[in-house]
Amino acid sequence: MNEDGRLEPEVRAVAIVVIVGAIMSILDTTIVNVALESLSRDLDAPLSTIQWVATGYLLALATVIPVTGWAAERFGPRRVWMTVVSGFVATSALCGLAWSAESLIAFRVLQGLAGGMIMPIGMITLAQAAGPRRVGRVMSVVGVPMLLGPVLGPVIGGLIVTHLSWRWIFLVNLPIGLVGLALAARLLPSARAQGLGTGPARLDWRGLLLLSPGVALVVFGLSEISTHGSLSASGLGPVVGGLALVAGFVLHAWRAPAPLVDVRLFREHGFAAAGATIFLVGAALFGALLLLPLYFQIARGQSPLEAGLLMAPQGLGAALGMNRAGRLTDRIGGGPVVVAGLLMLMGGTVAFTQVGANTSYAVLEASLVLRGVGLGFTMMPAMAAAYSTLERTQVPRATPMLNVVQRIGGSLGTAVLAVVLQRQLGGQVVAGAGSPAGVAAAFAHTYWWAMAITALAIVPAVVLALTQRAHARREAAAAPTPAASVG
Repeated sequence: MNEDGRLEPEVRAVAIVVIVGAIMSILDTTIVNVALESLSRDLDAPLSTIQWVATGYLLALATVIPVTGWAAERFGPRRVWMTVVSGFVATSALCGLAWSAESLIAFRVLQGLAGGMIMPIGMITLAQAAGPRRVGRVMSVVGVPMLLGPVLGPVIGGLIVTHLSWRWIFLVNLPIGLVGLALAARLLPSARAQGLGTGPARLDWRGLLLLSPGVALVVFGLSEISTHGSLSASGLGPVVGGLALVAGFVLHAWRAPAPLVDVRLFREHGFAAAGATIFLVGAALFGALLLLPLYFQIARGQSPLEAGLLMAPQGLGAALGMNRAGRLTDRIGGGPVVVAGLLMLMGGTVAFTQVGANTSYAVLEASLVLRGVGLGFTMMPAMAAAYSTLERTQVPRATPMLNVVQRIGGSLGTAVLAVVLQRQLGGQVVAGAGSPAGVAAAFAHTYWWAMAITALAIVPAVVLALTQRAHARREAAAAPTPAASVG
């Protein structure tokens, strides 16, 4: 990092490429949800079938993430990034040309297999290019699309569906992907990722056969629970089966010399605390992202596009907060920054625990700005704190694990809040209070659960802050004094 705090040109070049890929892959995860009704109508398929356009993509995404670290070590980040982005562009074109619901679902699964590696490969490249002392700044850069994607995706999707064809939801990826490929060819380093071994590692097939289907089953089961709003066998069965496979992988990885992801990193208190924080922040973030648009649509009667626009202040706050949080993370460590962010996130949620049918939009929008700033101070600083505890050679195997932890946390938060909301809405109807005020009260009650998840995340964040402070003291004590260095 330069003396004025700016990143070196080579690190900025890598960040530019990673941002282009992140924008494309993250927006595509959220943008499709707005178009499901149009897809159902145009492809003459029930919503229960069309839902697999989103679900199939998420499952494929979760399945391929664990392979990322091995691929980066074996082939090099640039080759892998360009390969998966090329695949993403090609499958996006196929999705845009789909002629039936079945063909679209098949192409979306292929698109997810390509898209699942884009973000983690970019994070591996950035973390190794920047080093531990600058990782907060670069993670704040790549975190902007990560937080803005879920907010802006519904808005962009609504605009495309309203004024163009649903096919452009997929075709819009083509120019973005081609620009990313041209930039990557010039700007990404060509060397292999620095991994645990001295040469290209062999693929951990046993770990792959345990972890990938395990993660996919957990995500699918939690998705089923959130979709139906109940703890049915169709959701709980896959979750239990998936957790059993993941547990089997942990036992295997603890003994394997080069596991698919290195779970032994959790023996370090700082990394374990960062991982727990990422899990709970993911649950709080994505769970609340389920509630926000539904409140505006169900309790306040807004259209999907209007609900998306009403959520935009949260994205603005996230962008503002992340810029400041990255610098603070590099200066004082991610732990204190995350604690401050969680407190702001709770402060911004208070208004939603008190919502009624006529709550002032000015109050809600101001609260969303504060929530956004809090989000900017939490997710990526927690990621940066995890990376700061790692050696450069540990980054490839740790990155997919952090992404899996975040994704499962987000799925769990969404499922929990969906079940709570569904039961609250059902209780209002049974009690004969299905009025706007009663519906709003159901959302207010559910937001208390979102508040509790956020408060729970403070515990590992405080542990993280204390661990980093102790580490900084040890480094300061071990550093030579000016007099000793002169002598």
